[in-house]
Amino acid sequence: MTGQVTPMMAQYLEIKAQNRDALLFYRMGDFYEMFFQDAVAAAEALDIALTKRGKHQGDDIPMCGVPAHSAEGYFLTLIRKGFRVAVCEQTEDPAEAKKRGSKSVVRREVVRLVTPGTLTEDTLLEARHHNYLAAYADIRGEAALAWTDISTGAFHVMPCPLVRLGPELARLTPREVLVADGTDDAALMIIEEAGASVTPLAPSSFDSGSAERRIEALFQVKSLESFGQFDRPDLAAMGAIIDYLEMTQKGKLPLLRAPTRTLAQRMMQIDAATRRNLELTSSMHGGRAGSLLATIDRTLTAGGARLLEHRLSSPSTQIAVVQERHEAVSASLENDRLSNALRDALRKVPDMDRALSRLGLDRGGPRDLAAIRNGLAEAEHIHDQLAASGLPEVFQRAARALDGHQTLRSLLDAALVAEPPLLARDGGFIAQGFHQDLDETRRLRDEGRGVIAGMQADYAEQSGISSLKIKHNNVLGYFIETTATHAQKMLSAPLSETFIHRQTTANAVRFTTVELSDLETRILNAGNRALEIEKTLFQSLRQAILDENEAVGAAAAALAEIDLITALADLARSEDWVRPQIDDSRAFEIDSGRHPVVERALQKAGEPFIANDCDLTAEGHKAALTLLTGPNMAGKSTYLRQNALIAILAQMGSFVPAKSAHIGLVSQVFSRVGASDDLARGRSTFMVEMVETAAILNQADERALVILDEIGRGTATYDGLSIAWATLEHLHEVNRCRALFATHYHEMTSLADRMEGVQNATVAVREWDGDVIFLHEVRPGAADRSYGVQVAKLAGLPGSVVSRAHEVLDALEKGEREGGDRQKALIDDLPLFAATPVATPQPVKQSALSERLMDIHPDMLTPKQALDLIYELKALDEDGGTEIV
Repeated sequence: MTGQVTPMMAQYLEIKAQNRDALLFYRMGDFYEMFFQDAVAAAEALDIALTKRGKHQGDDIPMCGVPAHSAEGYFLTLIRKGFRVAVCEQTEDPAEAKKRGSKSVVRREVVRLVTPGTLTEDTLLEARHHNYLAAYADIRGEAALAWTDISTGAFHVMPCPLVRLGPELARLTPREVLVADGTDDAALMIIEEAGASVTPLAPSSFDSGSAERRIEALFQVKSLESFGQFDRPDLAAMGAIIDYLEMTQKGKLPLLRAPTRTLAQRMMQIDAATRRNLELTSSMHGGRAGSLLATIDRTLTAGGARLLEHRLSSPSTQIAVVQERHEAVSASLENDRLSNALRDALRKVPDMDRALSRLGLDRGGPRDLAAIRNGLAEAEHIHDQLAASGLPEVFQRAARALDGHQTLRSLLDAALVAEPPLLARDGGFIAQGFHQDLDETRRLRDEGRGVIAGMQADYAEQSGISSLKIKHNNVLGYFIETTATHAQKMLSAPLSETFIHRQTTANAVRFTTVELSDLETRILNAGNRALEIEKTLFQSLRQAILDENEAVGAAAAALAEIDLITALADLARSEDWVRPQIDDSRAFEIDSGRHPVVERALQKAGEPFIANDCDLTAEGHKAALTLLTGPNMAGKSTYLRQNALIAILAQMGSFVPAKSAHIGLVSQVFSRVGASDDLARGRSTFMVEMVETAAILNQADERALVILDEIGRGTATYDGLSIAWATLEHLHEVNRCRALFATHYHEMTSLADRMEGVQNATVAVREWDGDVIFLHEVRPGAADRSYGVQVAKLAGLPGSVVSRAHEVLDALEKGEREGGDRQKALIDDLPLFAATPVATPQPVKQSALSERLMDIHPDMLTPKQALDLIYELKALDEDGGTEIV
């Protein structure tokens, strides 16, 4: 018998053969079961028990399972560990299967492939972050990148040569990228470095001719011209996404919005290294906390939060767009009362985009209907507030999108209870009075329960057994239960003529009656009938929403826009940010600029942030570079970063942390700040630094803003100096951009006298008793030294090491003044390091004035005593105070 395959296992093997690259979640009753190698892999990944069930070809069959009601959490764990999941459901009622024969297996089918880019459930997604699925298509050297978030319906495409793929993936952070089989290894490496899952598809999925027909069919149009002009690579990338969605969603396509073609020239270009260095949307340590996004996020809705992340990741280079956004934030600031009223309403807005998407995929429930209802109710309220406000066009466009939903909102309001259940199968979500047949069926069901209670009282009186109960379970239905002690009475005449014995358990005996059986049939039919009516009504309400999906989606987008504008206004108001001036010049004048993330951290510690000016205004086609010197820990890196962040904030449409800001359009932002080894690719810290620097020098144009920190520090001093020197010259002569260049190579400060567009600046410090005090002020001029030994002392290096460093530094500086040979001789004459204990500090001498001050207890002084004390202390000070030990 061990060689035979059971009908159920034959079915499993057939379905598994069609889904070899995914873990098959095979539905059996209330569980999803996995078998063979799927079970071994899933048990290890999920940390659940691995068991066995039966044999196949003489070997035990490994098996594990998870409860169906909590499967979503297991999906997420598996997706994060790189698996794909094929969800196989029972698509036939077991009663129907039995009609084909007692050994017939219930029909099952894979209803969905769960992959990183196709998640829609709230429990699997971050509400404030997009979950993009992307596709990269290359047709004879011309390439495009398409991306969609099926949980919101966003659908975009842009031309994307290979050199732009890395920066665009860094901007979008997609979870999954589709590529054609045989895609170039360089592209695959870029995708993997971006942290996305790579999914290869057959080349036919990327066929541009088939793709065009696929897109037209999806959007039910005869031509795509109404959406814009798309090249062959654009069509191929979009078509691959649609083909993949048809495959993974098994024909239930999401509600995608009309595709939008994006051009790279309309966005500020920020590469992956710069995004990482500036910590735009995630910190160096990973995660959102500590990033610029987390610092400025005042949005109240999930849609608004996603829009904020999009704008911050893709600052605009269209001056009219930027100025329109600034005007909207300014109007929100000026209309303080209206802005607060709008924010109060926005707090009640649910995530309509994702509710709409789940309904479109038929994965929604009553709460998604309620989310649309509640969102449209707040949309109507906000529309009424905006209609007569006289606010700028951005608000007026939003107001128009929020109008015209009264019919759908009224339908949903009348149909749904205030707090519906999660699942339609639970019932109870249709309001009383909405559907006459449902109300009558519910009345029968509910009154039947009352009749059961009355029947129990009658039977208790008839039998004389007060403890008699009428109960229900799924096996027996309704039954009468009594204890074994009283059962004999009911089994004897005359009660045995009424009460029919059904079951005896260890502690009780169960009976039924003809009357109870008849009533059970009526009650059960009423309950099932009510549930069927509710399910039918759910589908009709779902369809009513889907018929208006474009209008509902536009309303959701309008609410997100209003949320973002009012959030940025709230940020500007509370943090004292100003509206920047953006124009087509090459100006860059920041008055008292601040780093928003560092300032927030200092506020929590109760410390002030020292604001600094920055002037990188370039004339004509000339460069404008500031060479910044100063010790470590003085704030050079903060100064560099804050000016880059101010430019990004300004062009995303936000106010900026400064007293004033005039910024000529910035087309690119490049940052080379800090570096670490890239062990996976065999790159040292210095190599990583050079690769990033090369990218800047090869790509930066006249409108770029470049910040460079400590170029050349990872190699020998003269090598590093020569590289830094040549880099600055290239930025000045070839790139001709605006740049901040921080360095410890003080020799480079002489370039300010030789190059017209270069100026020196330094971060001010003070020395006191051998220690260095950081003032964090950026001033014109050059630093005279690096104060490295003093900083090392602050870091806690042993005193003997600090003392030795001073000796070596003094010798080196003396030798440099006296010539190379003399320097070598002095170094040779230095005694070897002796790790002798640091001398015991001598007692600090105190003046008589200090001694007297230590004896004073201010809280115990009367006003007269305090005045006399002042005269006494003044006299001691004038005498110079005899020093005492």
